[in-house]
Parts: sequence; structure tokens; C-alpha cells
Amino acid sequence: MREKSRQKAVGSRQKRGSGFETAGRIFLPALVLSFAFSSAWVRADDEKPMDVKLEPFFNGKDLTGFKVPNPNPWWKVVDGVLVGESDSAKKGNVIYTEKSYKDFVLEGDVRFPDDIDSGFIYGKVDKGKDLQVQLGVSRSLKVDMTGSIYYNNKYPDDARAKGVDKLLKLNDWNTIRMEVSGRTTKVWLNGQHVLTFNCPEDVRPGPIGLQIHGGVVMKVEFRNLRIAELK
Repeated sequence: MREKSRQKAVGSRQKRGSGFETAGRIFLPALVLSFAFSSAWVRADDEKPMDVKLEPFFNGKDLTGFKVPNPNPWWKVVDGVLVGESDSAKKGNVIYTEKSYKDFVLEGDVRFPDDIDSGFIYGKVDKGKDLQVQLGVSRSLKVDMTGSIYYNNKYPDDARAKGVDKLLKLNDWNTIRMEVSGRTTKVWLNGQHVLTFNCPEDVRPGPIGLQIHGGVVMKVEFRNLRIAELK
């Protein structure tokens, strides 16, 4: 009788042990997969910018190299800073570079207060529309979308920058960097990678535009605007 009891106890332990082993076999791969996803997220946030030689496309003195509107109540250069400010009628304006760019790296400093609507306009997609890296508050969403990309008259979910609220300094200088290669645009804010967007259609060459949105009383300032074309 005692021998049968020992056999039952051993069998019970073996079954319990088998359950733990099965759980372990399930848990460990899940843990490894979770770690892999976490690592991928960290690598995306820590993505390093390209090592390229940037050249000024704003000379800090005047509007040479830009298609200046006539009349021009919006744009002026003050102490090495390109200043864009709404006119009394709040009509808005975009000042474009004379040159068009396809694949490029752009970096510059921008300063603005709350509730402006500006951005870097670039490229051409379907029906002559362009893309834009947003600066400030979206008129349609009523929230700050700095670093996000406006494409096809909206901000797609995969074109919305992450973590900008912890990086953006209102009323102070912020460094924006864009890397455009083929359909892919990557954006950094103050040295931190905040977005990689893969456009669903080909991006053709277009000039770089700086925006003053219509219907808004606003002021935006740019300095150290530099660019490198990618061959």
C-alpha cells in the first residue's frame, strides 16, 4: 500500500513538473519576442542622422535664393534671422526656394510661440500637391503637430511624430532636421529622432517652402538653414 502511495505522489509531481516546463516553454519565447520589440523601439528612437556636408540655403543677409513675393509684407531678414509674420489681412504666404530638391538633408533652427501654423514644404506628389513637415498647431486638429507630416490634406497616423511634447521649446530655438530619400522622410527635433514616414506614392522634386498660414496672426523665425543634396 505504501509503495502504491509513493508511485501516485511521484506521478503527481511529474505532472506538475510537466506543466511548469510547458509554461516555461511558452513564457521564454514570449519574453524574448517582447525584448526584441523593445529593442527595435529603442533603436528607432536612437536612429542616427546621415553624415553629410550641409551648405546654407539662407545667407543670413537677404532673401537671395528665394522666390520673393511682390509685394512682400510677410518676409524680412533681421540680425541674421529670416522672419515670417502675418500681414494685417492675415492672407498667409509661402516663400519658396528658387531651386527644387528631390533627395536631401535639411537642418535649421526655428523659433515660435504657441498657436502658430507653419512648416517646411517639400516634394511633389499626386496632382501637384506637396508634403509638409509641420511646425506648430494644426488648424484642423487644434493641437500642436510639430515634426509630423501633412500629406494628402491630412496627418496620417503613421506620419505623426512621437514624443515632441517633451522636446519642443516654445519661444526658444529648436533644431529641426529632415532627411528625404525616395519615399521616406525622417525627422529629428533637437537631436531626437521623432518620425520615419514612408509615403505611399513617389515623391518628385520640388522647392523648399516656408509657410505663414492664412487666417492666423503669427510670427515664425528661421536661422542656420542648411541643406545637402543626396546623390
